[in-house]
Amino acid sequence: MQKMRNFLELHAFGVCSAMGERLGIASSRIRMWFIYISFLTLGSPVIVYMALAFVRSIKHYIMQAKRNPLKY
Repeated sequence: MQKMRNFLELHAFGVCSAMGERLGIASSRIRMWFIYISFLTLGSPVIVYMALAFVRSIKHYIMQAKRNPLKY
């Protein structure tokens, strides 16, 4: 179980951990509440999670392009 959790934390988009760092809350608590809310609302937070993951990954690529002086 721990190996699967580590794999998901490493390869998932890191939205919950980024939110946890920004808000000062443990990422495990955010993940737990995300699961609870997903069950109660029949999965609609999954759309929000994917949107946040997309924004986070695009932000990462934009920041990497700005740091590379040979890009332009």
